[in-house]
Amino acid sequence: MVHLKQFDNGLRLIVNKMDSLMSVSMGIIVHTGASQESDSEDGISHFIEHMMFKGTKKRTAFQISDEMDRIGAQMNAFTAKDITCYYAKSTTGHAEEAFEILADLFLESTFPEDEMEREKGVVIEEINMNEDTPDDLCLDMLSTAYFGNKGYGRTILGPRENVAGFTVGDIKRYMGKHYTPQNVVISMAGNIDFDVADNIVAKYFACHNSGIFSKRPVEIDLKGQSLLKSKDIEQVHIGIAYPSVKRYDRLFDATQIMNTVLGGGMSSRLFQTVREKLGLAYTVYSYVTAYAEAGALAVYAGVNSEKYLNSVEAIYDCIADMRKKNISREEFTRGKEQLISSSIFSRESTSSQMLLYGKELLYSGKVYDFEERFKRISQVTLNDVFEAIEYNFDDRFKATAVVGAADKPLS
Repeated sequence: MVHLKQFDNGLRLIVNKMDSLMSVSMGIIVHTGASQESDSEDGISHFIEHMMFKGTKKRTAFQISDEMDRIGAQMNAFTAKDITCYYAKSTTGHAEEAFEILADLFLESTFPEDEMEREKGVVIEEINMNEDTPDDLCLDMLSTAYFGNKGYGRTILGPRENVAGFTVGDIKRYMGKHYTPQNVVISMAGNIDFDVADNIVAKYFACHNSGIFSKRPVEIDLKGQSLLKSKDIEQVHIGIAYPSVKRYDRLFDATQIMNTVLGGGMSSRLFQTVREKLGLAYTVYSYVTAYAEAGALAVYAGVNSEKYLNSVEAIYDCIADMRKKNISREEFTRGKEQLISSSIFSRESTSSQMLLYGKELLYSGKVYDFEERFKRISQVTLNDVFEAIEYNFDDRFKATAVVGAADKPLS
């Protein structure tokens, strides 16, 4: 049973009651992330996420962790291109205690100067680690090559110089624009009654002022660049991106099925050709990223540097074969079943359900409807997948990124 409520200040609460469980996942999801940042703010969404755990008006950083551990609860957060999520998971009996701590850090964080300076060092080391992790670096570069240096092309971590210069004033100004009730959804999934959830949200979020919501339009200017980062490492890491569907495009499910056939699993063409048949890569896959304004179909592979060009040729051959629309009925059915099963599997996880229902409410203003989603997937035809193939793979905006011992960008 799913319940939805909107409070007078614009804050929305959605609760998916899952009776057979003994736990509950609770998330405070803000509709902001890297794509909402200006050049001077680049990286601040992620930095705020870190700083939220560094002390409140009544708790130190240690007390936040210690009190969660005392009730056996788990708490964490993440920043993405278009959302920031603070979440906790607890047993049903400790739900109110866990939510009170989560609400305290979200609403009453004080951003102590000493903690802030230490955390700048932590985040800069995270940036260093990302640059020393070639697959992560490759996909960050691919995003920039495709979207450019703004909007969805920004890295989540931001540049070192920005992180080093952030002030408490910067944090409060950014939060004042984006951490407003109208831009926040509280999502809960698990064994919790709606009345209980309603009461604790009203109790602990009563001080969440309405503020002035300010959403920055996401600038879309596809670049179609080819980027190279030369590194003396064993593998060459390859990223290729093509324009794809938006989040609610009518071909979204057909594109997901097509992607499953191309590189979405161990039976996919990329995996079976590049890894199993030719032995050129340990990791090779494709995925679809769909935002409200634009989408991308990306291929990634980590390959032997001595056989780098052979690997690229094999990947392009798989893409060229896909463009011929010679997908078999068996491949189509297998792709559809994988898409259906992934939706079903997510229903068995409180964390997945919390995030799924929360994001849908933020993105569309609607309650996620599993039955309707199941119906849409079931109605996709092979001709729909052929149409999706025509929609994807536009070479005019193809972007590439290469990290490793290569001497020129990928064409």
